[in-house]
Amino acid sequence: FSVPCSAILSSYLLGERLNLLGKLGCLLSLVGSTVMVIHAPEDEEVTTLEEMTSKLKEPGFLAYAGILLALCFLLIFFLAPRYGQSNILVYLTICSVIGAFSVSSVKGLGIAIKGFFSGQPVLQHPLTWILVITLVASITTQINYLNKSLDIFNTSLVFPIYYVLFTTIVITTSVILFKEWVAMTVVDIIGTVCGFLTIILGVFLLHAFKDMDVSLGNLPQVLQNEQPAPVTRDDKNILIEVDNSSIAPEDKPKVFMLYT
Repeated sequence: FSVPCSAILSSYLLGERLNLLGKLGCLLSLVGSTVMVIHAPEDEEVTTLEEMTSKLKEPGFLAYAGILLALCFLLIFFLAPRYGQSNILVYLTICSVIGAFSVSSVKGLGIAIKGFFSGQPVLQHPLTWILVITLVASITTQINYLNKSLDIFNTSLVFPIYYVLFTTIVITTSVILFKEWVAMTVVDIIGTVCGFLTIILGVFLLHAFKDMDVSLGNLPQVLQNEQPAPVTRDDKNILIEVDNSSIAPEDKPKVFMLYT
């Protein structure tokens, strides 16, 4: 609900404009999210920190995490100082990439909390403190760059775009870390992809047509005000019109002289 809530509340509380297409984009985001939830894969059962450690040590996830870290450093130290003030995707991409680490940390800390209440020595496990440090660092970075983006760009655009980017990173992380899509049927895979594409379409409507004055009241007027395409006429047609408008007698011979 972050996409429609942020767009609608920013329209009423912050005075930011939300036209008919923006509202339709919010509705499509809700529909796409619902379809994704219906077809989403079930979480793989990971109950101990040892199992979580084994997942984090897999070569595929280590390579994926290394790529995300390199991309994050590139965005923070090179692209953000140059293009962060003008391009909405720079700060939001940083938040989304860091989100992969925060989601993984939350998953691991949830396992640690369950183990703590069941009497397991989770406080002596080094992974617990690594996850805590990672979570604090990632959330702090996300809040920092998300606030920077909100200070510069329209709130009704920031949250939908951030939602799409963040969801993409989280889905990819879940596939690589927990291999949740291995047991999915073809129908569920198609449904999940279609739901995500519906969300992207809704965000596109929010972003692409944000400056258009479109509402239910003026929709017929907007459709009727479309200008007809100009008719291209050649020199022959122009000369005939000029000749027909003259007051020369009908029986007087007419001569056209064309210069090239």
